[in-house]
Amino acid sequence: MLIAKDIYKSYDKLKVLKGVSIEIDKATITSIVGKSGTGKSTLLHILGTLDKPDQGEVIMKGENVFALNDKRLAKFRNGMIGFIFQFHHLIPEFTALENVMIPALIYNTSRIESNKMAKELLGYLGLNDRLEHKPSQLSGGEQQRVAVARALINKPGIIFADEPTGNLDTQTSYELHQLLVKLKEDFDQAFVIVTHNKELAGLSDRCFEMIDGQLQQMP
Repeated sequence: MLIAKDIYKSYDKLKVLKGVSIEIDKATITSIVGKSGTGKSTLLHILGTLDKPDQGEVIMKGENVFALNDKRLAKFRNGMIGFIFQFHHLIPEFTALENVMIPALIYNTSRIESNKMAKELLGYLGLNDRLEHKPSQLSGGEQQRVAVARALINKPGIIFADEPTGNLDTQTSYELHQLLVKLKEDFDQAFVIVTHNKELAGLSDRCFEMIDGQLQQMP
């Protein structure tokens, strides 16, 4: 699904990533843990094409993503990659249904089909009675499930999640953990997750620790 080779990234004189390589398979959950400031989110943003490395390659579905021009890369990202963030980033003026539809509409899916897919996903996630609610009318866990539906709508090959339970209470975090495992199994979905949550890391198929700018696989 994804192969990253010898990824280097520095900010001024600070070397953050020092030759990171990793492979991600279909229908797997891969977690990356480590102390704050070690480069976990930087790596996630590079793998998700939100940032570019100083050196190295990211191959996704056989495509060298950083060889694409900006327009082609944006289209590739929209169709191939999903994102889940700690603070959801839902648009406050839009309903749950509208927030989920946005990536599909950007991908030139018809409004009718986008609406249908969004309703199906929100129903699958137990939010049938929240379609017309705006983010301020939803609990933190409900907002995060809307964000999950939004990440799924274009049927991405891989979803990147940055501290997805960092803003949730213990019970809601547990429910999201179980949901991610279910999505992996039901949709053959690949996830790469940066997390400080030991329980979520423990549910992963593989877990890596970021140490001194490099990944070390944990037993």
